[in-house]
Amino acid sequence: MTRLNELRDNAGANKVRVRVGRGIGSGVGKTGGRGGKGQTARAGVAINGFEGGQMPLHMRMPKRGFNAWNPKDFNEVRIDRIQAYIDSGKLDIKGVVDAAALVAAGVIRRPKDGVRLIGSEGFSAKKVTFKVDYATKGAAAAIEAAGGKLDLIPVKETWKKTPYAGK
Repeated sequence: MTRLNELRDNAGANKVRVRVGRGIGSGVGKTGGRGGKGQTARAGVAINGFEGGQMPLHMRMPKRGFNAWNPKDFNEVRIDRIQAYIDSGKLDIKGVVDAAALVAAGVIRRPKDGVRLIGSEGFSAKKVTFKVDYATKGAAAAIEAAGGKLDLIPVKETWKKTPYAGK
């Protein structure tokens, strides 16, 4: 039986931090592991990519393309996975199968910015109507071959300038 005064952490459970700058005998005295003098020996160093005034490498390289500042994040769902949920009875195909129906069935966790159907094999459910944002050619062909219907949600093009109505 263990007594209260004998309780200890497991060996190695608590790592003792190194106390730097506590004299020569500690092994990490004087400069405290920071090397010599200068900018890097002080606090608040911000020299990532700095090349002593020379044009840094990331600025010398040519730039290609661009990254959207607000990219859309879609749920990509394979149609054979949807078929598995239909076969197990978790996904009801009487109504329209959209993002809300897929969340309710547990196919996807949250709707995000929309749903993309991918894949081209393993779908055989009859008379299923999908209302999604995007479907690959193979997925669209497989759904229509099985007798289903695919309604794509139109893309809202916010980047186009609207004509000024005040003129």
